[in-house]
Amino acid sequence: MSVNHIKNLIVLVLTLGVLILCSCATAPPVQEMSDARQALQAAEAAGAHNKAPLPYGRAQTYIERAESALQMGDFFEARERALEAKTQALEARSKAIEKGP
Repeated sequence: MSVNHIKNLIVLVLTLGVLILCSCATAPPVQEMSDARQALQAAEAAGAHNKAPLPYGRAQTYIERAESALQMGDFFEARERALEAKTQALEARSKAIEKGP
């Protein structure tokens, strides 16, 4: 193989790798959105809106941002915000449970 063939092969392999990675990143974050919504519902059921209003409010804000990003087709941003929403909702639920009835 000549040097030019090797260079062309390397470029082809790298291009295919980038395309594969990009295709994975563009899938809608269906599971992450579902997880975030369920965590928010669990936090609400635990009374987090009254007992842990700061993390609960942050969770609501993040899920709203995730939904907005999802509608705009920014799946990476939607995934990131959904993960943050889930984290905040779980924290709110935990704090609400700690405070008791």
